[in-house]
Amino acid sequence: MRVIIFGASGLVGQGALRACLLDERVEEILAVVRRPLNSGHAKVREIVHADFTDYTAIQDRLSDLDACLFCLGVSSIGTGEEEYSRITRDYTLAAARALAAASPSLTFVYVSGQGTDSTESGRLMWARVKGRTENELLAMPFHAYMFRPGYIQPVNGVVSRTRLYRALYRVASWLYPTLRRLAPDHVTTTEILGRAMVAVTGLKGDGPTILRVPDINRLGAGPARGTGRV
Repeated sequence: MRVIIFGASGLVGQGALRACLLDERVEEILAVVRRPLNSGHAKVREIVHADFTDYTAIQDRLSDLDACLFCLGVSSIGTGEEEYSRITRDYTLAAARALAAASPSLTFVYVSGQGTDSTESGRLMWARVKGRTENELLAMPFHAYMFRPGYIQPVNGVVSRTRLYRALYRVASWLYPTLRRLAPDHVTTTEILGRAMVAVTGLKGDGPTILRVPDINRLGAGPARGTGRV
């Protein structure tokens, strides 16, 4: 299986990349990045790309792909609706359209968020934008799955690039066992989320298209297939 990952340097993307590296079904990983990851792994092919609204320059490298794990995103905190929509919706749909043209039978996995508003009419700006993005992806010709995780605990060395978030996660790591016990339907880890994203690519359009935390935790519960090393 050939997989392309957007946002591989982010917290969610790191989990997705690790899951792909460990899974024997994944033979090649294309990581579309602004800056080199320098992963050094034989499976990884990096595509350094600047304009996430236009993929014309790399269109020839997007063919014969089996899956896209789209983990690129930005926090809505301190971000206006226009800018948030540009990054959250426009970047996602530009990539989706390019992939639909080059690899129309692929599976597109989009990491959205718990509380996303499919009606596109709620009070929360981020939820409306995510809802609109989900709806447009689900109308496209490929197999699409929308992941709606809640709280995501970073594990296995995964770290946020944002200093504030890194500090918050250090504190939250002490509370995670309690959160998992009291609210299991609202929490997951980067490892489980990554494994679930790889697992759902094998469904080929079957099952629910919107996956919430219980679905994510169920799909990602088992160990990665294979004996790959990171």
